[in-house]
Amino acid sequence: MTSPVFVLARLAEQLDAVVRGDASQVINGLATLQDAGPGQLTFLANPQYRKFLPSCRAGAVLLTAADAEGYDGTAVVVENPYLAYAQLSHLFDRKPHGVVGVHPTAQVASDAQVDPSASIGPFVVIESAARIGAGVTLGAHCVVGARSQIGEGGWLAPRVTLYHDVRIGARVVIQSGAVIGGEGFGFANEKGVWQKIAQIGGVVIGDDVEIGANTTIDRGALADTLIGNGVKLDNQIMIAHNVQIGDNTAMAGCVGISGSTKIGRNCMIAGGVGMVGHIEVCDNVFVTGMTMVTRSITEPGAYSSGTAMQPAGEWKKSAARIRQLDDMARRLRELEKQLAAVTSSGNASSDA
Repeated sequence: MTSPVFVLARLAEQLDAVVRGDASQVINGLATLQDAGPGQLTFLANPQYRKFLPSCRAGAVLLTAADAEGYDGTAVVVENPYLAYAQLSHLFDRKPHGVVGVHPTAQVASDAQVDPSASIGPFVVIESAARIGAGVTLGAHCVVGARSQIGEGGWLAPRVTLYHDVRIGARVVIQSGAVIGGEGFGFANEKGVWQKIAQIGGVVIGDDVEIGANTTIDRGALADTLIGNGVKLDNQIMIAHNVQIGDNTAMAGCVGISGSTKIGRNCMIAGGVGMVGHIEVCDNVFVTGMTMVTRSITEPGAYSSGTAMQPAGEWKKSAARIRQLDDMARRLRELEKQLAAVTSSGNASSDA
């Protein structure tokens, strides 16, 4: 597949941006600020990388007006360089597009509904009463369980598994290895023996959702597990049964959400965060990496737990002091009592 080629003026027009320099520059790819060559477009979004700008060899750079002032090369002036890069990235995306139709090796149930515009790859299995919408792409070895639905424009990479009764909205992207609708972790203990609870709910996923590789979303025990519109889930995330995630919330890799937790809209959950079950997180919450959320969050804002990295020797000293905190607290209470007694005695003497 040959790389697409664009004149810089055309790219700037799509962004409604101004070119400072050679608008006739030919752009044949995107690259980082450090690695970009004469025919490539790059961007500066993080001030940490501004040091690489003077030596940048790119054909053009997406810059804010402030950064463009001191740059000698060709600049495309935009308000948000990272957003502009995101918009242009689709023009250079080399992801293969599936061939419309059903591959001869696919197994499609006789009562399944597959839109004629869909692309059904090799060894795909579509079970009874499943529905595949217009323009959907199913990569090789995908499984769509009984009565499950995929809305128009969905794209499933190879080896995605949808269990039965999973409903997916429009334009949803799911990466390889993801499992949607697996049985939730539900057991009742009877005299030391675990008895399995049937998970009879489903999973409902909204429009424009993206789900990363090897992420799992369990089906509900009774009601459905719910993922709102525009939610973005990174790789290797665990969403337990009956969890609800509000619109436009994003989660980074290795997050674990326990059962029946409800997360609001427009939240950002950083990597490695864990949440206990049966709590609620309100809208517009940011949880920093590796935080353990043990109770509900009712006010918007940023939340953290744990300790930040420090040299090993310092950390060992801090850990030793943490073990002494309980004893120190008891001693402090005793000193407070003694001080109160002395103060009370002194006041009594003054009154006399």
